[in-house]
Amino acid sequence: MADLRNLVEAFKELAATLNNSTQQENVELGVAPFAHACSLISPLFVCVGIAYKFAEMDYVAKVHDLAEVSQQIGTLNAILDGDVKANRVRIAGSHTRNLLRVKRGVDMLKVLFEQILATDRGNSLRDPASNAYDQVFAPYHGWMIRKAVAAGMHALPTKAEYFQMLNEDERLAKAQMQNYITASAPVITYVENLFISRGLGTDW
Repeated sequence: MADLRNLVEAFKELAATLNNSTQQENVELGVAPFAHACSLISPLFVCVGIAYKFAEMDYVAKVHDLAEVSQQIGTLNAILDGDVKANRVRIAGSHTRNLLRVKRGVDMLKVLFEQILATDRGNSLRDPASNAYDQVFAPYHGWMIRKAVAAGMHALPTKAEYFQMLNEDERLAKAQMQNYITASAPVITYVENLFISRGLGTDW
């Protein structure tokens, strides 16, 4: 069952860690709380249905990797530093590569919520879901995956059904969506900056 409130609270805690630091470049965001917050996103992908099934399966595996490595590595900074030192940043299965893909999942949900709030008319999720996918994931997917996602867009739940799956009425759900948008933004920026500051970029 999707739990939007717990998701929001988890990201608020991450954002508070970042906002309470006087020196942003020296922030140490823990792998364990980050992985926990991100784990709460996957049920919301499931609620969208088959269109996002590929994302949910891939996302869950990579969040699980981060949760496991949190037992040996304490911070996101240390994950990147370790992979840079070992020259394995872009190798399939590296923790850094998985972190980048998890970040995209966090961003995907943020954009989906932004699109839902921006398209207040009608009961269809198709435009919000399509626009979010096109913006965040499509540039990194091949033709076959994009085709499968497009086909899945015909089987999306309605907005009303989606709100019901979130176990919230529409007004409260939209308020929590805005809360997630606000709380996740600095977390996304922080992770992006980890890559950019090391000259790794995020477009891969």
